[in-house]
Amino acid sequence: MTETSKTTTPDIFETRESAVRGYSRSWPATFAKAHGAKQWDEDGKEFIDFFSGAGALNYGHNNPVVMNPLVEYLQSGAVLHSLDMKTPAKREFLETFQDLILKPRGLDYTVMFPGPTGTNTVEAALKLARKVTGRQHMLSFTNAFHGMTLGSLSVTGNSMKREGAGIPLTNSSKIPYDDYFDGEIPDFLWLEKVLEDSGSGVDKPAAVIVETVQGEGGLRAARAEWLRALSELTKKHDILLIVDDVQAGCGRTGSFFSFEEAGIEPDIVCLSKSISGSGLPMALTLFRPELDVWEPGEHNGTFRGNNPAFVTATAAIKNFWADNTFQNELADTIAALHQRLDSIVEKAEGASIRGRGLLAGLHFEDDEIAGKVAAEAFDNGLLLETSGPKDEVTKMMPPLTISSHDLEQGLDIIEAAVLKFAPAAEPAAV
Repeated sequence: MTETSKTTTPDIFETRESAVRGYSRSWPATFAKAHGAKQWDEDGKEFIDFFSGAGALNYGHNNPVVMNPLVEYLQSGAVLHSLDMKTPAKREFLETFQDLILKPRGLDYTVMFPGPTGTNTVEAALKLARKVTGRQHMLSFTNAFHGMTLGSLSVTGNSMKREGAGIPLTNSSKIPYDDYFDGEIPDFLWLEKVLEDSGSGVDKPAAVIVETVQGEGGLRAARAEWLRALSELTKKHDILLIVDDVQAGCGRTGSFFSFEEAGIEPDIVCLSKSISGSGLPMALTLFRPELDVWEPGEHNGTFRGNNPAFVTATAAIKNFWADNTFQNELADTIAALHQRLDSIVEKAEGASIRGRGLLAGLHFEDDEIAGKVAAEAFDNGLLLETSGPKDEVTKMMPPLTISSHDLEQGLDIIEAAVLKFAPAAEPAAV
């Protein structure tokens, strides 16, 4: 193809694909190859990936640890699609998840396969909570994001995404997330008062759903003591606690579950994104065994039995979570990222660090800066997303397996962009 024909041929993505596409507008490249923490476009330009498939690629692109067993499975003639039928691949996943994830953490959760995506597990969690309690109302938090289907949108805070529903989103209320009032109002003051007042007119909710780190809501991270207080409050009032660990789970904050640091045990846990270990669609809803009140087939879905995802999930858990080796290495990576962010903040104007673990970023007082930094980063070979209601936070989600060299190279690009658009003022001459 000549250079002329390249520029004159209509782009099929522009002429045929829906206007709803988003990421391809921020990153107008056609990605053709990926490995580890890097992607390459059709022209061979290299990009370090601090996006990781929105958290679906915690172990990087095409990691041989998960890809080799997958290729072997695909060539074996084994079952690919099985709904909720029994298969050897599903058995091995359940046994591995039980023995290497649940038992070592003292957790006893029933495992449900609700469908392939994050919003599927959230919908199942909300539905189950209502069924168990017989109550309809849900509580969620300011700036929360839980998915794009109607139930998940009803507990999401983002107004633009909520408006896409086209109908009123009912049976839920939003309450302040940790530090929403900058410490001026005691945590849970309103909630505790209305729950204890029979004349408040507020119906007791079936459940409270929370992200320990708000991935789309500006990387706000809840303190461990705040999460413990929330857990105690829900227990006191017989309200179920749902932790949405779709983005913050599977090691993203430093431990397999993001709530481990707080020492709490949610009633229901939502997992997706990196639970497959490979980017293949897979989701789990975990809940205390006594909450398993489903009738057979009462909640189902065609793509619950994605056996290739069971294979890669099993491989990822066995290779990365069989002992503490990977988690200790991850702690070093997290420390290196945050030390470098500290250094960048010291040189920048109006910047502060948000998030936890490898779900972190820089918040800018000037709402325009984060977008400019992300665009500059793309031009210089780094995929960097923004987060928050005004896209005021640069969001860094490198693979958990990223090398120190790739991490530093990506952070060099970020630092150069930050100092281009938000350099700290020079000290006044004496």
